Amino acid sequence: MTVTLAELTGDYVLDPAHTRIGFVARHAMVTKVRGAFHQFEGTAHLDGGDPSRSTGQLVIKTGSIDTGVEQRDEHLRTNDFLDAPNFPDITFRTTKIEQKSDTDYQVTGDLTIKETTKPLTIDFEYTGNATDPYGNLRVGLEGSVTISRKEWGITWNAALEGGGVLVGDKVVLEFDISAIKQG
Repeated sequence: MTVTLAELTGDYVLDPAHTRIGFVARHAMVTKVRGAFHQFEGTAHLDGGDPSRSTGQLVIKTGSIDTGVEQRDEHLRTNDFLDAPNFPDITFRTTKIEQKSDTDYQVTGDLTIKETTKPLTIDFEYTGNATDPYGNLRVGLEGSVTISRKEWGITWNAALEGGGVLVGDKVVLEFDISAIKQG
């Protein structure tokens, strides 16, 4: 049974077994590499009566990056990209939430990668709520945003023989969220 938006008010945690924090980047200017982070923690306070009063935060473990190719993943963990040994976390903390329609929201916050923090606005779609077989109230959200990795100081690249570069600057961040109400 679904509940009304006002009844969703409360504190939530992301369910890592049913949440995907992913990304897509252009490779060699001709194809896309897709990947995900497998270790993260996220919390939110949802205010169904006044969504602008909702808050959230996400901490992603950089060492958990996975593109399905171990050699590439190891390179992504180096200082050329995420520098996982020195910067184990990517963080996002909300600063503003705007309801645009019954199901569409803009979530603005501060994204920190390595030593750089910049504001970022992510478009999210509220995909619904349900009570799972264990009695947990769950909400679903899907969102994505395109960032320039150079804006966060991730500038490594290699020139291609025919022109262009190995790794595109634009990275699409993807969020498929299942959050469980606490208490």
